[in-house]
Amino acid sequence: MAELFNVYPLYDIEPTRAQGSYLWDVDGTRYLDLYGGHAVISVGHTHPRYVTALTDQLNKISFYSNSVKIPQQQELADKLGALSDHPDYSLFLCNSGAEANENALKLASFHNGRTQVVAFTKSFHGRTAGAVAATDNASIVAPINYNKHVSFLPFNDATSVLTGITTETCAVIVEGIQGVGGIQVATDDFLQTLRRRCDETGAVLILDGVQCGYGRSGKFFSHQFSGIEADIISMAKGMGNGFPIGGILISPKFKASYGLLGTTFGGNHLACTAGIAVLDIMKDEGLLENATRMGNYFMDGIRQIGGYKDLRGRGLMIGIEYDFPVDALRKTLLFEHKQFTGVAGKTIIRLLPSLAIGVDEADQFLEALRMCLNTEQTEVATENTVK
Repeated sequence: MAELFNVYPLYDIEPTRAQGSYLWDVDGTRYLDLYGGHAVISVGHTHPRYVTALTDQLNKISFYSNSVKIPQQQELADKLGALSDHPDYSLFLCNSGAEANENALKLASFHNGRTQVVAFTKSFHGRTAGAVAATDNASIVAPINYNKHVSFLPFNDATSVLTGITTETCAVIVEGIQGVGGIQVATDDFLQTLRRRCDETGAVLILDGVQCGYGRSGKFFSHQFSGIEADIISMAKGMGNGFPIGGILISPKFKASYGLLGTTFGGNHLACTAGIAVLDIMKDEGLLENATRMGNYFMDGIRQIGGYKDLRGRGLMIGIEYDFPVDALRKTLLFEHKQFTGVAGKTIIRLLPSLAIGVDEADQFLEALRMCLNTEQTEVATENTVK
């Protein structure tokens, strides 16, 4: 019998059904989903409007190649441009965040003919060759992933970019909010300095919105808080609410030509239908506004509980850093309180719930967190007394 290549540590949980912000496992146990499968579930599990749209499309045509007209691609581009406030940008569709960043870097190099890339400490841009080379994690960069052309500057250090970005720099790639890096929010000064320095040197500014984009921060893309425009914006995770789809929004300064970029599955009928449904739901149900409102609600509740070292994030992209390893806390939330959360590093709980999450779900988490921390503090106090 063939075995799965064992690269994922698995919890002994088998979800078989999902609705809104909840999952049910094979035994019928209900779990609150505060992680959305790595920020993928943007409008809620099995949203009826989403399910209907995909079902209807599946009954018509699910796939054909980009050699024919696929009108859903233009509809997706129009709606994405309008909701994200980038109506003059072009859209190239692919299948994942790594592919989006890969194509962004490739397009930048085509544009200015350069090879040098600037990325930042604690960055994560994907696992394909170009994207992983710009990722600050040596353990996932294989020997074949050439990265001598990439330099890593300190994240949020505006001074370093003045000398680190030169007329030899092809592209600067940066996350508006680092996800894997620990929910580190880029400052306005940092992003504005990047924009100015790229303008001065002719480097292409790529904003990686794969995790921090698509409304998660309360704006469509998190870098929009800083009032800057990117040359290329990459996106994926929340774009299809679970259906694989990615893309890049491309400034009018770039000129397309046949064969410049390409993909087999990108922009297929089903993927575009999923993407259109997500945008329609986000707009009609006010999910950007809900992300802001509920993000503030979560943050206020976490502050009242206290006990953390630092609290970071925007909207529904939240990192709670503690001065102790959080693996036990995460497992207690999952197995005792039936709540999925994420981590970043060893000391940060990461929250990336559906943008449609409500007060009742937030209150469940806050109560569970309060109970867990009270237990943690009691155990530490007991240990200190015994010592």
